[in-house]
Amino acid sequence: MKVIETSLPGALILEPQVFGDARGFFYESYSKAKFLEAGITAEFVQSNVSRSAKGVLRGLHYQWPNPQGKLVSVLEGEVFDVAVDVRRGSPHFGKWAGVMLSAENKRHFWVPEGFAHGFCVLSDFATFTYQCTALYDREADAGVRWNDAAIGIDWPLSHPLLSDKDEKAPLLKDVPELRLPELRR
Repeated sequence: MKVIETSLPGALILEPQVFGDARGFFYESYSKAKFLEAGITAEFVQSNVSRSAKGVLRGLHYQWPNPQGKLVSVLEGEVFDVAVDVRRGSPHFGKWAGVMLSAENKRHFWVPEGFAHGFCVLSDFATFTYQCTALYDREADAGVRWNDAAIGIDWPLSHPLLSDKDEKAPLLKDVPELRLPELRR
């Protein structure tokens, strides 16, 4: 597995070793030993799959308290995937990193606890999978506006299809401090 660091310490792009021939391909999507080698000590407790149409943008979501780390990848299609550091006290607070994830490139993106996460679909549809380090907690569910100018994400689409929740998410500066994750040292 190749590990690629992003501009956000802890947020990693992971490229599995793919074995393929005329019959198809095989790769390990998770190996505890290899993840430990990469510095990812997470234990996954929930696995989710979503399917979205072209132009859909989901995010930017996080949980606090009860934060979730997410290992994300795409089984069909292509997405632009983003992590935003929303941890109080972080030197990278409000900064983002993005990566193209597709069925073709088979990349995974590790989004650590304390980061908001979102993606937009660039293909006709995308089947997206994510392993989470904590169960979904409705009371801890939180978000930041996808187009917050202070964050400045360079999304590859300008008029996405959004849920009501995502459209009405607050700007980062308007999120009460106690609703933001703490930087764990």
